[in-house]
Parts: sequence; C-alpha cells; structure tokens
Amino acid sequence: MPLPYYVSPEQMMKDKAEYARKGIARGRSIVTLEYRDGILLVAENPSSLLHKVSEIYDRIAFAGVGKYNEFDSLRRAGVRHADLKGYAYAREDVDARSLANAYAQTLGQVFTHEMKPFEVEILVAELGSDSAGDQLFHILYDGTVMDEEDHTVLGGEAETIAQRLNQALSDPRDLGGALGAATTALAGPERTLTANDLEVAVLARSNGRRAFRRILDEELAGLLSG
Repeated sequence: MPLPYYVSPEQMMKDKAEYARKGIARGRSIVTLEYRDGILLVAENPSSLLHKVSEIYDRIAFAGVGKYNEFDSLRRAGVRHADLKGYAYAREDVDARSLANAYAQTLGQVFTHEMKPFEVEILVAELGSDSAGDQLFHILYDGTVMDEEDHTVLGGEAETIAQRLNQALSDPRDLGGALGAATTALAGPERTLTANDLEVAVLARSNGRRAFRRILDEELAGLLSG
C-alpha cells in the first residue's frame, strides 16, 4: 500500500499564500484615502456593472480586489451582518471594527482549513463624525487585519502605487486634489486613466446619514479635468 503524500504545514501555508497573491495580482488595484469632507475610494474598473466598491451600511463602505465572485460574496455577507446587528440593537452599534473582525475570521478559517484560499484583499472603511474618527481596515487573504491611517492601496502592485500616491498627495486635500492624486498613482507614468476607466465613490460627511455616494459620468469627468 503506497504511503500518503506528505507536505509540511509550513510549506502548505506558503503555497496557499503564493497562490492567493498571484490571483490578487491579476486584478486591478484600488486606492482609498481621506480628504477634507470624508473618504474617497478609487478603483481602476472599466465595468459599469461589476462594482468593486459598494455601500455596506450608513457610514460604512466596502472595497475588494481579486476574484470578483469571492469578494462579492463577502460583501453580501457583510450587508447581512450589518442589517441584522442594526435591527437587533441600534444603527449606531454597526461599526467597521466588528465587520473587519468578522471578515478576518472568515478569511482566516478558509485559509487555514480549506484546500483553496480566497484570492482577495478587502477594505472596510467607516466615516467618523470628524476626520479623527475615520477608520480604514485592510484585510488580507489569510485574515490578517491592518488598521490603516490616511490612505491605503489594495492589489498586486500596492507598494509601487503607494509610493506614487505619497509623491502626488498634498494638503489641504479637497475632493478634486485627492482624486487627481489617486488617479495619477493608479495610472503610473506611462498611462492615462479617464472617467471610463474608473469606479469612484465617497463617504462624505455632507451626505448625512447615508454617507456613501458614487461619482459618475459628467461629475467624474469634471473632477478629473479640474
């Protein structure tokens, strides 16, 4: 009787991590950054139907890169989690931290116990009453949670794009300036991204309780040309 094939746990985790990173790298990146009135989310996404950035709850947004069906299933689970908690307790009790922890547990469980890990990186962003209360939680394919400050980049070329973003950012930071910096960072020196190449949304304090809003068409083109 042949002996079963053995792979050490360390090698198995390494192979899973490499597999997930390769899957994520095939997708286009997302830049998220704080600006004067809230949080801006910019994704390189030519599709008008398959959204990478979405609303989760009143002042909470979700962004995902990697395999679309996997991060969209996580988004839908987050909406259900938020709705049930808000209904059972109060709307104010729904927060990004608990959502990020729930996502981390799910991704960590899949990464550890399933043969195939999720090929995703996700972000949960929450708008505070002022800039000091804004929160950005970046969750990796293995359930690692990072509490980011001011800005973060998701995707395969995150380090390179983050370097370009740091060079392009300036203060004070209005919406147009923040969008210009994010677009420049995503495009790089050899490309130009237009409104048709981007998916853009904001969590804005001026929007009231439902803080999430997509920036579309003529408004987006105007901001990019301004």
